[in-house]
Amino acid sequence: MQNKRNIGNEYERIAGKYLEKHGYQIIEYNFYSRHGEIDIIAKHEGYLVFVEVKYRKDDSTGSPLDAVTVQKQRAISKCAMYYMNRNRLQDAAVRFDVIGIQGNEVALVQNAFDFVI
Repeated sequence: MQNKRNIGNEYERIAGKYLEKHGYQIIEYNFYSRHGEIDIIAKHEGYLVFVEVKYRKDDSTGSPLDAVTVQKQRAISKCAMYYMNRNRLQDAAVRFDVIGIQGNEVALVQNAFDFVI
């Protein structure tokens, strides 16, 4: 049986391919900082996009999109701020998207949440 990290990486790559088919340019996978992790960083239609990927085998534990809690949004926001400061991108237009994968279905929510402090 694969561990959760390997499974997560597999579905992040699936999400990346989905995003590329929809015009996103992938910059980086799995950006880590002391604040947390961002699954995918991409460019799309003039935005720097921070993408959270959630996978669920089925709906027994709820929708994967519902798993992006306010606490998770806060961690992603802090990590995104760190990334932007580190790369001198403070003036970039930013968006937070979420991809939910349930079984074989992929759902993309653009601008899923705002920056959370």
